[in-house]
Amino acid sequence: MRTSVMDVGSKTVRLVVADTEGGAPLPVHTAKWPLRLSEHVTPGGPVPERAVDRLAEAVAAADRTAARWNAPGPLAFATAVVRSAPNRQEVLRTVRDRTGVDLCTLPGEVEAELTFLGARRWMGWRSGPLALLDIGGGSLDVAFGRGRLPDFVASLPLGAGRLTHEFFADADPPSPEQVRALRRRVRHQLRDVAARIRWEGPRTAVATSRTFQQLGRLCGAAPGRHGPFVERVLTCSDLRGAIDRLAALPAAERARLPGISAPRSAQSLAGAVVGHTAMKLTGLRSVTVCPWALREGVLLRHLEDGPSWWVEIARLSEKETSGADPVPLRVATARG
Repeated sequence: MRTSVMDVGSKTVRLVVADTEGGAPLPVHTAKWPLRLSEHVTPGGPVPERAVDRLAEAVAAADRTAARWNAPGPLAFATAVVRSAPNRQEVLRTVRDRTGVDLCTLPGEVEAELTFLGARRWMGWRSGPLALLDIGGGSLDVAFGRGRLPDFVASLPLGAGRLTHEFFADADPPSPEQVRALRRRVRHQLRDVAARIRWEGPRTAVATSRTFQQLGRLCGAAPGRHGPFVERVLTCSDLRGAIDRLAALPAAERARLPGISAPRSAQSLAGAVVGHTAMKLTGLRSVTVCPWALREGVLLRHLEDGPSWWVEIARLSEKETSGADPVPLRVATARG
């Protein structure tokens, strides 16, 4: 069976087409379309009309690509940049009307659960009690669990793009005081969640997302061309040094550093501050940078639990888009 998943993020629209027979989603084609919604949308602000047009064009292109690879209509979702927009219903409705794709949004906690599932499957059961950190453009997701799905999840408004806009918009590079102010914000909002992770005492810790992948490369991890099976470890101490390197440079010069891409160079410093602060507060000396994350979690949940769970997500998203009374979302029902 061939399945596709479409992820509308703050920077790109990404498509993964995978063969899902045999118990694991094996990619046969991946593609991405630049979008950079975060450059046009202030945190919590509406998605402007021109950005909606570009979004619909990218979604349509991804849908056509999935069809060329003989995959049915993709499991399509948008992350925090659309989820938190006050005109979210209009954006989803417009995309559906123009493309025929039922784009939906997932609550942050559900994203964390699915990301945890992807990481768990990649790391295997020998990893034991597992902690997860994932830095997106709009949120930081934290999870912990001993089984297939997490026992504890949290989604906090500490995304690299959001914080860059809030703390560093008027300075490039920012002042030391601006960096300290950002760190204070992260400490304050993460305090209780970090205490829970320390109390749980995870045996293994993983980090997912492009932000962590690029920071890992900056700190000496193997480049992506070496493939996904090379172990990539990011230490708290190395990440602290990366903050100093990034803070000393304007965004354009950060893009010349190993692993830091031009589209993400502006938010790389905020991502490093969030990542280091999260690791320090949770007591994690190192994390394994995991190549499987949210998209793989969606594919795995679809494969392991059948399509009914995604149908429920789409149904609830449709109710919200049409203005009907919201229904409590309950998708993480299987534990262990």
